Amino acid sequence: MPVRAEHDRAVLADLLGRDPVLHAYQLGDLDDFFWPYTSWFRRGEQVALLYHGVELPTLLAFAPPERTAQLAELLTELAPLLPARLYAHLSPGLGPVLAPWFRVDAATAHLKMALTDPARLAAVQPAGEPLSPADLPQLHELYAAAYPGNWFDPRMLDTGQYVGIRQGGDLVAVAGVHVWSLTWRVAALGNVTTHPRVRRRGLAGAAVAALCRRLRASVDHVTLNVKVDNATAVRLYERLGFTRVADYGEYELTALGRM
Repeated sequence: MPVRAEHDRAVLADLLGRDPVLHAYQLGDLDDFFWPYTSWFRRGEQVALLYHGVELPTLLAFAPPERTAQLAELLTELAPLLPARLYAHLSPGLGPVLAPWFRVDAATAHLKMALTDPARLAAVQPAGEPLSPADLPQLHELYAAAYPGNWFDPRMLDTGQYVGIRQGGDLVAVAGVHVWSLTWRVAALGNVTTHPRVRRRGLAGAAVAALCRRLRASVDHVTLNVKVDNATAVRLYERLGFTRVADYGEYELTALGRM
């Protein structure tokens, strides 16, 4: 069964919706907001997404352990068609599948987490107010000081799903989303940070708690990605009711012979 380009959103939604937590980012990318920046590939029931709305395209390919072999077959067929340079977010064991075609660098271990015990949000006093595009200059200043190099799409402020905390008129903490889909009822937290001068005061937790309460009114699944070695963040999310649902790796790929 050869790999094929897939253009039918209903087909993709059916396949990805069988595990909406694992595929929250991909489901969100089916929305009109992201769809023009996506290319989809399918082999049987396995799906891979190439997102090209960023400087370097990003390949997303996830499967539960019992289906990793089938997804590896898709990636083996897809590899010669991929760009010469890209990022890849892959389920465990899939990085080596691309090694015959790419130099695989900067592997970092990540967790996918989901809000499975929302009652625990009550343990943290929520704080913050919704942000809008008018807050973009202050948000850029905060990220430059607290989270340089993060991936932030300013268009996401249009969703109304960013919560910020101010002190003395300055934006000092924020929690936002990478994905928020009313159609597929999934969200993925992202761009969470606190200004260095006010860290360790619980501001990030308060902003995340406020955002999660807000999100639960419109989606069924609230998810996030976090580095395995970011123990402080993992503990915070666990305290708020998130649990680990999958591991994955992030890689930089450069095609062999095309460096």
